[in-house]
Amino acid sequence: MGNCVSRKDSDTAASAGVSADTAVPPGLPSQDPTVSFWTVPAAPIADYQSQTTLPSHADIVIIGSGITGTSFARTVLSHGEPVHVVMLEARETCSGATGRNGGHINPPLYHDYTALKRQFGAETAKAIMRFRLSHLGEMRRVAAEEQLVEASQCREVESVDVYYDQGVFDKAKRKLEAYRRDMPVESAPYRVYEAAEAREKFHLSPFVAGCMTSIAGAVHPYRLITGILTRLLIEHPKSFELYTHTPCTSIAEPSASEPFYTLTTPRGRITARHVVHATNGYAASLLPSFTRAIVPVCETMSAQRPGMSVHQTTRSGARSFVFYSRRPGFDYLTQLPGTTGENELMFGAGFDDGVNTGGDGTGLGETNDGVYDVHNAVHVSGALPVYFGERNWGEESVPAGVGDEGEGWRWNRGRVKAMWSGILSLSGDGLPWVGRLPRSVTGRKGVVRGRNWDEKRGEKAPRDVASGEWIAAGYSGEGMVHAWMSAKALAYMVLGEEDGFKAWFPDVFRVTEDRWERCTRTKVDFGCNAITRVASYWRSCRQSCGWSGKLKID
Repeated sequence: MGNCVSRKDSDTAASAGVSADTAVPPGLPSQDPTVSFWTVPAAPIADYQSQTTLPSHADIVIIGSGITGTSFARTVLSHGEPVHVVMLEARETCSGATGRNGGHINPPLYHDYTALKRQFGAETAKAIMRFRLSHLGEMRRVAAEEQLVEASQCREVESVDVYYDQGVFDKAKRKLEAYRRDMPVESAPYRVYEAAEAREKFHLSPFVAGCMTSIAGAVHPYRLITGILTRLLIEHPKSFELYTHTPCTSIAEPSASEPFYTLTTPRGRITARHVVHATNGYAASLLPSFTRAIVPVCETMSAQRPGMSVHQTTRSGARSFVFYSRRPGFDYLTQLPGTTGENELMFGAGFDDGVNTGGDGTGLGETNDGVYDVHNAVHVSGALPVYFGERNWGEESVPAGVGDEGEGWRWNRGRVKAMWSGILSLSGDGLPWVGRLPRSVTGRKGVVRGRNWDEKRGEKAPRDVASGEWIAAGYSGEGMVHAWMSAKALAYMVLGEEDGFKAWFPDVFRVTEDRWERCTRTKVDFGCNAITRVASYWRSCRQSCGWSGKLKID
């Protein structure tokens, strides 16, 4: 997952919407998901539960244990203020999109800049570009501070955008020039390679029209996040608790008998001053009003053995590829570095094409990562020798038999070592949703007691911030270049430290009633963002193929 949906080739505004009659909340995550390669072997805290029973109360309850919840918890706990944080996870630790993505820290820049500039103005577009770019440096810094650089394989790589259609490549070059004019410093690393030079330098197919290179990052997302959470549990045993296999099934507003939010789980209830929704594609499960503002999407990811002739520069783990052709969307590839394993190619593609989506053929609205679509799996399984060229790929590798033998589980023996699906999200206006959730959105009133001192519990609340529900979600397939810093900004909001993020956080990401209302109308003008481009594509598919489904795009 990760970089999957927002770089679609379209600059024209279009009107598209999710039908109010057919959109439904996503429900809870599947309890029998496909096995992600990243999660084997499982982290020691995979099934962690801090106590045998839930505590009765916490200052903050975080729902979700992926990159968003972890960034939020790390920021709050490192702030120094006494605060009790409980994290609830429906399945194993980091078992959602973070533990199932492509490991890319590869922001869309020139791809989106012109459209964002037209929609929001130059300064806001520049702020969004810088925000995305900040994630590589931030995550490398965090990995170093956590002493997880080696374990997480967090590193800088050369990003290679590969184009297989001359018209698409020419349009991309025009977008790059516009980006260079407005942001010369940020665009300085870019270099353009025409067809012959691109094929020779990057050992690609003869069908390549050209390439663009820049700087990006790659990481083992599961090891990074579980490593951070492990350290937080050790260093903050009284302030931070984690409960896996503990889905939050409902949230009740404060009442006369219970002046705090009450979260219900299969293991009991817990009350809290602040509730943080860090569930991304599943957000509407507890926030039904977000059904059309944050739409879940099912996508396919794989770990593949490189062909015998794949060049060492591809095997080294020092590059990150994104492949574009005339078809909508794109595919993406990183490689695992080091001498262990089989230098697996971590290869993913765009939207699942159908059987697990209720028949609309989009993957939109789907939250079952216990299966993957056959047609998308066929594409993922066969694309790499075509992208690199049969001669550059060579004979298939002989499996080394690497697997988690301790659990009696073996990897597949062919080219595709492992394949799995994951649930990401599309934002109704293409931007993340970050901030306090208004009562009109949640349908629940907030805590009305005094802010500084909890007379009933005898605990101090975070700063002077009024209690409430908060969210950081809706990353439109670009979670690795939005989630960490969005959650960090959210933590500062909850702590009442506006100065901690104002200089670098794009204000258009904030949750407002007006923004929510625009996205939840029956028909929404999504403008230049990702979901419009995806919606336009699937609308044309339905017109030509006669598809229909439970999640309708009008």
